[in-house]
Amino acid sequence: EGKFDDHIVPVEVPQRRGDPVVFDHDEGYRADASMESLGGLRALDAKRDADAIVTAGNASQQNDAAAACLVVAEDKLEELGLTPSLWFGGWAAAGCDPSRMGIGPVPAVERLFARTGRGWDDIGLVELNEAFAPQVLAVLKGWGWSEDDTRRDMLNVNGSGISLGHPIGATGGRILADMAAEMHRRGVRYGLETMCIGGGQGIAAIFERAS
Repeated sequence: EGKFDDHIVPVEVPQRRGDPVVFDHDEGYRADASMESLGGLRALDAKRDADAIVTAGNASQQNDAAAACLVVAEDKLEELGLTPSLWFGGWAAAGCDPSRMGIGPVPAVERLFARTGRGWDDIGLVELNEAFAPQVLAVLKGWGWSEDDTRRDMLNVNGSGISLGHPIGATGGRILADMAAEMHRRGVRYGLETMCIGGGQGIAAIFERAS
């Protein structure tokens, strides 16, 4: 549908012979995956844990990418002739047990809402990085979102780490670019971005769409 076209930068890769190869779209390796093929994958830790459920199919794709965003003080916008896409509304980080690092977005969002005075009623779009599918479900449970909670309709509306990839070090920027474009597409005022962090942390931030 071309939803990512506006914020993907084409990259030319020189070849020893012939014209350079142009990469202008993501090359995820699960484009032809089916529910049947994903459901047949073996759990990664099956030998040590009979109840293991994380597989190569419900874990994030480890891929290469680069992402960038420009953070500008408000008084510099006019001087530089820039039009903002989003206003940065606040952030928070929180620690958790390293063995449960995936749950980090739960205390991070709680701290963010307390710090900013915002709440779920203010949020129109949520980007929660999918490290693993079970991790996402654990976070939603920690947020108090039931299986039939309508707030799930604003979560990762164009996919996340499992379908789009989790390029370590660039994921935060990738998520922000995707969320900014979708916020403008839908006319959403506030968006929430949040991620777990290896070692036992979570981070969350609120952004407001610039009109």
